[in-house]
Amino acid sequence: MQATPIIACHECDLVQREPTVPADGVARCACCGGELFRNQPDALDRSLAYTLGALILFVIANLFPICGLLAQGNLIKTTLFGSVLALWDNDMRLVAIVVFFTTILFPGAEIAAMLYLMLPLRFERVPRWFAQVFRLRQAVRPWGMIEVYMLGIIVALAKLAHIADVVTGYALWSFGGLIFLLAAAAARFDARVLWIRASLYHA
Repeated sequence: MQATPIIACHECDLVQREPTVPADGVARCACCGGELFRNQPDALDRSLAYTLGALILFVIANLFPICGLLAQGNLIKTTLFGSVLALWDNDMRLVAIVVFFTTILFPGAEIAAMLYLMLPLRFERVPRWFAQVFRLRQAVRPWGMIEVYMLGIIVALAKLAHIADVVTGYALWSFGGLIFLLAAAAARFDARVLWIRASLYHA
């Protein structure tokens, strides 16, 4: 007979037996009423689908120009990495490093880590260094700030529109979609179910 799993409340630290919860139901702490977990049977599959979509948009956002400025018949366009290089060349190296890490490296690492964790589990395999990659994903996630960068772009374009014609690129729209897909993937990402599946396939 399989023992009932033990779970600790994130709010009051009460250790208790894990209750049986119906699909789409919520388990709450017997002491403080805090949420223990949500039973979302398709959580990882949906998170994987959102992450795959985010990967496609992330590649497009980094390969194509974000926007262009048309002034006196000349069109100047730049990519995300091109803007990082421009900042570096104009002696704003600290800003360039921050932009590179928060808009390219960390979001890319988060997407790669989520795919590394979830894709093999979808085929009932547990990837190597599972725990280490999970910790990496947890560490880099708060540092991805694509939405902050997008807000800065919108403000800059609004000001530049007075002196030149602004031409939006594919990457700008991709960044917009990427923000929503990353948020949806994170919302559906259930670490509890992830570890349960990993323990099942390890057995």
